[in-house]
Amino acid sequence: MASDRDWENGKGLLGIDDPAEWDAARERGESRLGTAAIGLALQCSLEEASPRIVRATQLPHPEQRGYAFTAAGTAARLNRELTPELYAVLRVEGPKGLAEDAINDTLTFVPFRKLPLWFKWRWVHATVRNMVEGWWLWSADAVGEAWRARSGRRS
Repeated sequence: MASDRDWENGKGLLGIDDPAEWDAARERGESRLGTAAIGLALQCSLEEASPRIVRATQLPHPEQRGYAFTAAGTAARLNRELTPELYAVLRVEGPKGLAEDAINDTLTFVPFRKLPLWFKWRWVHATVRNMVEGWWLWSADAVGEAWRARSGRRS
């Protein structure tokens, strides 16, 4: 119900389930459209929510843009896919910054075969980086244990 929503403080916006209500709020110039985009990602189909999430990523306020990227990550989690427009927005924003968590959610929840080619490269990069980092940490632990054993100390 639209009457339960308080656009001034954000109360009830995560329950928004009508894209037309989001559109009307945009026309009025409401400031919490990013928060409401999360509600659309939770309540609506990907096809209905996607254009509004994309528009929310262009909002002037960085906090609300961050919420819009949270909505993109939420859409990836729930639908196990994204629209080409959402992939494009994530690509433009890049892995550093506001889209970092949304990109990580996409890499985690969208099957590899459904990712666009550039995102597959991102997945390969992240997987190799994580593997090398894991090996580095393991070897550092092994060296530390060997050093402690040699010097007669136990952990």
